[in-house]
Amino acid sequence: MKRIKFLALCAIAAGLITSCQKQDLSNEIETENKEVSKEVKLHLEAIGVNAADAIMQTRTLLDGSQVTGVRSGDYFSTIEDLMKTPTLATGEGNTKQYRTNNLVTGSNRTIDIIGYTGGGGFGLTSKERTGLQWAVNNFNRLNISISFRLTFGTDYQSKDMVVYHDPNEEAAGEQGGVAGFPDAQGRPNFGVAIYGLSGYSNNVNEHVITHEIGHSIGFRHTDWFSRQSCGQSGESAGSDGAIHIPGTPTGYDSTSIMLACFSTSATGEFNSNDITALNYLY
Repeated sequence: MKRIKFLALCAIAAGLITSCQKQDLSNEIETENKEVSKEVKLHLEAIGVNAADAIMQTRTLLDGSQVTGVRSGDYFSTIEDLMKTPTLATGEGNTKQYRTNNLVTGSNRTIDIIGYTGGGGFGLTSKERTGLQWAVNNFNRLNISISFRLTFGTDYQSKDMVVYHDPNEEAAGEQGGVAGFPDAQGRPNFGVAIYGLSGYSNNVNEHVITHEIGHSIGFRHTDWFSRQSCGQSGESAGSDGAIHIPGTPTGYDSTSIMLACFSTSATGEFNSNDITALNYLY
């Protein structure tokens, strides 16, 4: 059973969604050979992000502008936004399901989500559209306090969330998705990119998109503390950099949809602990 790594460039710290704002959908990624300072690494660790492999990266956006920030595995942020992010409280263990500081709140709980169908390689394939529809169904059938209104088209600027295909990550041989966390105003992350999934089943496409939407409403990786699903035993994500969701297990949850790496035999469905977590938060 093969497992694939999620590449969520801006999905590992609450509110740090610079590369996922409406105007920030990227069409190119360039890497700079610039050393990450000790101060930045310490702050990464304090918010729960593994700083060992942190690099500086410049992303070129669709409008031609560029944004430079720090990237570590499945995390990306500008330095300015990173240093504004408060560190998380200690005192929790590191073997439970987790959420971010920020959640979707108030009037933002009815989320207009669009599957992008435009050109330039960014439009969703038929299989990806099916995966998105099934992912939205996963959330809506739970009858929780957030819901999604799904459309397909190109008018993404008027929506709360856009799901699109990223041809550049795919060209680089990546398989998975990119998402962010809710912002400090209680709005869900805006941009969700997926790529490299054409050879997988509708269920795998559903799984990846459901996972990325999960990040977008405030869920961390279930195994962020070890990335056990990726076979990366011993990797730390920092000291207590997430908030435990009561009622979820205290050991490794091998079937959670929010594991850091996904199985090629994934069903695309929530397990009972995922549902417990969603019902607790929403």
